[in-house]
Amino acid sequence: MLQAVELTIRLHPEDDVVIARMEIPTGTPVKTANVTTLVTIPAGHKLAVRDIAQGKPVRRYNQIIGFATRAIGAGEHVHVHNIAMGDFARDYAFCSLKRPTEYVENPATFLGIRREDGRIATRNYIGILTSVNCSATVARMIAEHFKNRLDDFPNVDGVVALTHKTGCGMASEGEGMAVLRRTMAGYARHPNFFATQVVGLGCEANQINDLLSTQGLKRHERLHAYTIQEKGGTSKALREGIARIQAILPEANEVKREAVPASHLTLGLQCGGSDGYSGISANPALGAAVDLLVRHGGTAILSETPEIYGAEHLLTRRALTQEVGDKLIARIRWWEDYTARNKMEMNNNPSPGNKAGGLTTILEKSLGAVAKGGTTNLVDVYEYAEPVTAKGFVYMDTPGYDPVSATGQVAGGANMICFTTGRGSAYGCKPAPSLKLATNTPLFVHQEEDMDFNCGTVIEGTETIQEAGARFFQLILDTASGKKTKSEEFGYGDDEFAPWTIGATM
Repeated sequence: MLQAVELTIRLHPEDDVVIARMEIPTGTPVKTANVTTLVTIPAGHKLAVRDIAQGKPVRRYNQIIGFATRAIGAGEHVHVHNIAMGDFARDYAFCSLKRPTEYVENPATFLGIRREDGRIATRNYIGILTSVNCSATVARMIAEHFKNRLDDFPNVDGVVALTHKTGCGMASEGEGMAVLRRTMAGYARHPNFFATQVVGLGCEANQINDLLSTQGLKRHERLHAYTIQEKGGTSKALREGIARIQAILPEANEVKREAVPASHLTLGLQCGGSDGYSGISANPALGAAVDLLVRHGGTAILSETPEIYGAEHLLTRRALTQEVGDKLIARIRWWEDYTARNKMEMNNNPSPGNKAGGLTTILEKSLGAVAKGGTTNLVDVYEYAEPVTAKGFVYMDTPGYDPVSATGQVAGGANMICFTTGRGSAYGCKPAPSLKLATNTPLFVHQEEDMDFNCGTVIEGTETIQEAGARFFQLILDTASGKKTKSEEFGYGDDEFAPWTIGATM
């Protein structure tokens, strides 16, 4: 029989549950928890270490993850059949855990691309954006023209068309249009694009001239904007787009990488296809890397508001000021109203895949998700796709749906995405490279073509969270210097552009 220490993980002495490292058969003594399993416990799932009365809170991370819907006996499997959401008071304790950041004397460097305005890129793409779905085909055809035709331009990472399904059939003013335009402007300005062009149809609600004027964008040699109707149809619009890119490719190819401080890195933090190990291995390991990046002067963006719900009090305690904490709670209240208006609830999460992996309630998922943000001060809170100007750990309000969330982060300036997964998400996010961290070794081995980093070492006890974080920090620097990610090798990232659609489609 395996040693008891190999069977479960105990996260806090006061917890009511431990986590199975592997499947534990019925009748197995778990000596460290002083219980014998009454049923088979799947890998990553929870085992009760004491009796829990009906209606009483259940604790993991020494935090409430739900309430017992019936009496639970020691040795039982704790999951959706006997635990559910419930309301309880959170102590926000604003700013109570803020601490001075200890910056390193000699910050790490990576090989970045310096733009004329001083901003630093990690990649060198040419982008094609669309004002409306109606121009998506033209944009894709322009990009397709350059497929396998860039051999003479080795310093250009690609020509990418980022299309979407909206831009018309919506109000020409208001929150929905403001979010779409803010997102597009963030991509048009993104340092990972050497140049961009915006292609419209001509009669859409999201008029290109209004897009440019409201976002402070001006046409110039690296930002071209036109419509299909203006140019005289599809063929003429295609020729226009292709000619513009052909003319600028030689200049785009002249870029050189140079050593720059890690302070120029802005990470978008994501988790998708989470499992019971996410909050134990990959998320805290990423958090340890975030702490290192912040100490080196860089920035990390935590997001997915529905997936921090119930754990927001852990962030308000790290807020740099009361104002920053209040901004976060204001976004939580917005989401409560938003979901109520749409006849949904915040516990619509976790997904079926999350539950199969061992997560039970949004409270449990959220407590693990916030670990991606490390331990440093929360210095600011941004709305979706707002430009991130602060250095350090920040929050951006986004949905929990990964493509929509990451799109907002990249629009805000993220020049890399770090994506943890326990179920095996396949994802890319042009123009920002996306690194995927597997929560467990079986997943890393099984889906090695998609996974960049294995955090299963933490589960197995062969590496500490801090050691895994330091190793991943080095991979961040290498990737920012040009090392291809697994998703880049496959070509992911074109179709994952997904601006947040708010409001009615008319």
